[in-house]
Parts: sequence; structure tokens; C-alpha cells
Amino acid sequence: MQVVGNGEHGADAKSIAPISVIIPCYQCTDTLFRALNSALHQTLQPSEIILIDDASGDGTLEMLLQYEKEHFSLIKVIAQNKNGGPGMARNAGWEVASQPWLAFLDADDEWHPRKLEIQWSWLSAHPEVSLCGHGTRLSDGQHEHVDEAAVASTTLTTLQMLFSNRLPTRSVMLRRDLPFRFMGKDVTEDYLLWLQIILAGFSAQRMELCLAYSLRPDFSPGGYSGQLWRHEKRELAAMRVLRSDGKLSWPIWFLAASWSCIKYLRRRFLRRQLK
Repeated sequence: MQVVGNGEHGADAKSIAPISVIIPCYQCTDTLFRALNSALHQTLQPSEIILIDDASGDGTLEMLLQYEKEHFSLIKVIAQNKNGGPGMARNAGWEVASQPWLAFLDADDEWHPRKLEIQWSWLSAHPEVSLCGHGTRLSDGQHEHVDEAAVASTTLTTLQMLFSNRLPTRSVMLRRDLPFRFMGKDVTEDYLLWLQIILAGFSAQRMELCLAYSLRPDFSPGGYSGQLWRHEKRELAAMRVLRSDGKLSWPIWFLAASWSCIKYLRRRFLRRQLK
């Protein structure tokens, strides 16, 4: 792994949140501008943005280095020597992050302009929370008005998360000092991490408002989760990890795995309907 740039920020500290933004990048020259632009133009700026090239082998790294040159006080670029998937890329960013909070964004997603402002304000008022996400939707190019004064939140439990992943990665902010990391491509690494954090007793909350957008439908062909059977095997593998670690009882594991298979069949049916 090679780190390029120092990520120092010289702007007024009052306008900057203690947040490191982590964006894994793999052959994303067609979507990266929109994603990065949404992070650069937040109403509350992060302290740093870490871009990790996951051994793309096309023109992605060169694009990242150009962005670093243009925003040298804010952007830090990491070049991975071997492709390890988004989880390993996020870990590389996590390793060099300088701030106490991490915010995750993928290169084919984008944020509402007030995402960091609203989420950081909410977290500042709830210091007991270690993991926080919010709603997201498919982008139509529009950003809805957000009334942060009326934000409702939901405490996330293990059973809720086993029923449905309520924390899209593009929505998540978490404490950097949590004693967990993403696993590799053989599991749904983000889903597994959220479950590990919750099962360890850390407080996890979902803000019930939309502050992020996907640039293509979840589980669409071509995306990281677009190979439905591969994704399903990775989700089942994540549950096996929790079972082998003694975090899930046999009955809960069986019910969760069965429900995961039902969701997989539903996704296959819906995809066929779209053809």
C-alpha cells in the first residue's frame, strides 16, 4: 500500500467536522466525479477525504492523483498493490484516517449537500452512539428538502438487522476507535461489520431521513452486489462467521439464513420482471 499526500487541512477549524471520508475506488472513472463532488461540496466540510485505488489498472489512479493535486489540503490518495475488494480498501483508509469519526461513500453513490452537517449535528447531540446511518434512495438528480428539526431515529437491534440491512454503507458514520474491521470479498463485509458492532453492545442508530443516493439500483447488473447468487453466498458466509464466533444461536442462525434465501429468491424474481 502506498500513501500519497499528507491530508492536512488549513481552513477555519470552526467550519470543519472531525470526520475522515473514505471512498474505495475501482475502475470508476465514469462515476467518481459525481461522488467526490458531493463530498467536496458539503455545507459542513470533513477534515479529510481519503481515496483508495483498489488496483484498478485503468485510469482511475491517475484521476485520483489529479484530484489530490487540485485539492491537496483535503484529499489523500492511497494506491493498493492488489485488488482486495471494497472492504479491504476501506480498511486501508481506516488505517491512515486521522479523525475520530469515519464516513463511508462509494464511488457510484453520492451524498445530499447537507449530509455531514445534519448527521454530525445529530451525533454531537447523542454521544453514546457509535454507529449511525440514515435513509437513502435511487438518485433522480434532485435533492429533497430536509427538516433536521424533526429527525426521528431508530435504535437498531440484531433481529432488525438480520431481517433487513438498515444501514446502506453510503449512509454510515462510525467511531474510528471501534475494535472491528471489514472482512474480505468472501462475505458481505459491510453488513457483517454492522452486525458485529451491534452484537458487541455498541449503540447503533438509523436517522429516518434521506441524506444519500445510489447512482444505480441496488443489486443491478454490473454492480458489486449485482451477481445475485454470489452476493447471497457472501451474505450466508457472513452469518456463518457470526455463528462460528458464538454470536448467533443455532435457531437464530437458521431463521436468519432461511430468510436470507427467501430475499435472494425475491431479488431473482424482481430482476426477471425488469427484463
